[in-house]
Amino acid sequence: MTAIANLIDLTNHFLIAMPGMADPRFSKTLTFICEHNAQGAVGVVVNRPIELTVATLLEQVNIALPARPTPNGALLRETNVLFGGPVLTDRGFVLHQPLGDWNSTLKVNNETGLTTSKDILEAIAEGDGPRHVLVTLGYAGWGPGQLEDELGRNGWLSVKADTRLMFDLPPKARLAAAMGMLGLNYGNLSDSVGHA
Repeated sequence: MTAIANLIDLTNHFLIAMPGMADPRFSKTLTFICEHNAQGAVGVVVNRPIELTVATLLEQVNIALPARPTPNGALLRETNVLFGGPVLTDRGFVLHQPLGDWNSTLKVNNETGLTTSKDILEAIAEGDGPRHVLVTLGYAGWGPGQLEDELGRNGWLSVKADTRLMFDLPPKARLAAAMGMLGLNYGNLSDSVGHA
């Protein structure tokens, strides 16, 4: 492991894929890092919707939406699931605020969690879920020192996350908004820029 691994913790940060990103699965992505420590890193891509709505995903895992739509019901029918990353693409991950008390949650900070248990999906279907949710299939994962190496090779820019950007903006606007937090425009980047 590199010495830099002990110096940085990118938990609760955004990773912005640089134009020269070698892995096409991460081209033009914005990834929210949920955990980063000596064992590696876990995050979810938050700007790449797929052709699957949350309502359809719920049906596929045998969670019925109420016959009488809840206020969130209409949103569920229209909201797309996101490609969260290339690891475990057949599993759902729910990034949410507030943190709540679910069966299997990775606490990112005092307000934000990443939950993998079915109880949160059932609560979402009933209209009793967290106020803010992003549902992804898959996640992004890095082994010990791997993310630090990719940062050192200018694969990513990093910036402290503003979770309002994820929950309040449409997916297509999130990358540009994160770049704006650094005072940069994605179109002006070259693949040789370092990380912030």
